[in-house]
Amino acid sequence: MSETHRPVLTLKQLRKSYNVGKPNETEVLHGIDLEIGEDDFAALVGPSGSGKSTLLNMLGLLDHPTSGELFLQGQPTREMDDETRTAARGRKIGFVFQFHHLIPAFSVLENVLMPLMIAQGKPGNSDRERAIKLLADVGLEKFAQEKPGNLSGGQQQRVAIARALITQPALLLADEPTGNLDTQTAAGIFKLFRRFNHEFGCAVLIVTHDPRLSETCDRTITLVDGRIESDVRTPHEPAQSGQGMSASEALASKSGLEK
Repeated sequence: MSETHRPVLTLKQLRKSYNVGKPNETEVLHGIDLEIGEDDFAALVGPSGSGKSTLLNMLGLLDHPTSGELFLQGQPTREMDDETRTAARGRKIGFVFQFHHLIPAFSVLENVLMPLMIAQGKPGNSDRERAIKLLADVGLEKFAQEKPGNLSGGQQQRVAIARALITQPALLLADEPTGNLDTQTAAGIFKLFRRFNHEFGCAVLIVTHDPRLSETCDRTITLVDGRIESDVRTPHEPAQSGQGMSASEALASKSGLEK
């Protein structure tokens, strides 16, 4: 891990309100100060209605704050025009959602390449090689030409993770990525996030309601009523049994992720 802990994202007094200027104006986020470092493996937790999804949308540049500032690798984002904002999001932030949002008519490989196709048009040979390598890393290389509908839920989620990493982002945001998976498969998905955090140097922030999974993270940020109630670091070392193995081998040996 980086000893300097350089920030990928920095939030300063970030606020988000809806129906601004109307009688029913509601402030959902109240002056959030937060820093996500390049080596962070963090969980964002909190009760329903605490503002987690709103905060995740801010972190992912999917929505604009009402006031305050968000810096992406030191660059202020609030005044970015839509084109610049979209380009920054596409290059530097990867997303994994509870529902995979894979395109049924496209192959697994084409789904992984989709962010590059949107950003730059037809992918080159090096792009395809990187996509196939990512599929190998998640144990799905042999499914590259399959349609997503032929894969299990856990396999589809692993395709979504490979897709999120194809742009080599500085930050991976995951919103309840294991919500529809059984316990064993969910644990394997978390191990996969952990491995990429260490091997690729990609900061990871995961929204989860499962305390068993959040406890495996190095940092737990608790949001209550739109405010950060606590921010606790409890570093964990990478699993020894996974060292020297590919991600897919580690997952197969520990979690039976052919489900």
